[in-house]
Amino acid sequence: MTDTPDLFNTLRRLTPSRIRLDATGSAAPLASVLDFQLSHARARDAIHLPADWDRITADLHAIDGIETLALKSRAEDRLVYIRRPDLGRRLAPESLALIPPVPPDLAPDLAPDLAIVVADGLSASAVTTHAARMVARLKDALPELAFGPIALVREGRVAVGDEVAQAMQAPLCLVLVGERPGLSVSDSLGAYLTWNPRPGTPDSSRNCVSNIHGNGGLSYDDATDLIAYLIRGARALKATGVALKDDRPKAPRITKSE
Repeated sequence: MTDTPDLFNTLRRLTPSRIRLDATGSAAPLASVLDFQLSHARARDAIHLPADWDRITADLHAIDGIETLALKSRAEDRLVYIRRPDLGRRLAPESLALIPPVPPDLAPDLAPDLAIVVADGLSASAVTTHAARMVARLKDALPELAFGPIALVREGRVAVGDEVAQAMQAPLCLVLVGERPGLSVSDSLGAYLTWNPRPGTPDSSRNCVSNIHGNGGLSYDDATDLIAYLIRGARALKATGVALKDDRPKAPRITKSE
């Protein structure tokens, strides 16, 4: 029993998650209660506050002058977005009209190889903090690809990227989206990759790289390596989702005897 506190302290150093909360007398410690309330407030802010689109746009323009498109889903505001997920999956008609058309017969020459979409999802702080940094690393890691303008979609969910990429005639779409915040991390970014994106594409046809953040999550470098690997695999296989696996060599597991 005397080793138990040391065991939990060791585990706490490995993760930002809350591991065992011992009561002091009949109540939880004040510091723990305040910490929980602060985390809860950060999670609510991540969902309800708007992303800093001006900062994201400026950060992207600073990367070799990357162009952006300011778009919006069919959800007219945040409350509608939360209550009507279906509207967040479709692009508003006036936003669809902003995407420069590519004649189908010229698509192989003029369309981008990869359409990148940044959507606020359920964490505005995630896209504000991480999206431009991930785009910068992906451009460096994938010099063989032609990128289109980066679509910035307010009140957008993962599937909204299908309509954006289809309008761009891009064969492959990567959506960087804010993930649902937890009580340990409120700024986690997810990346969803879809080959041949079209409205109505099932989630089984997507690959997801999740938990990209700086609080014990996937680092920018590791996320970039994995996404670049999946993108090259998707282009070779002409498929994503259940047909595309991360088959990179894995590091050997550390067993108890070791």
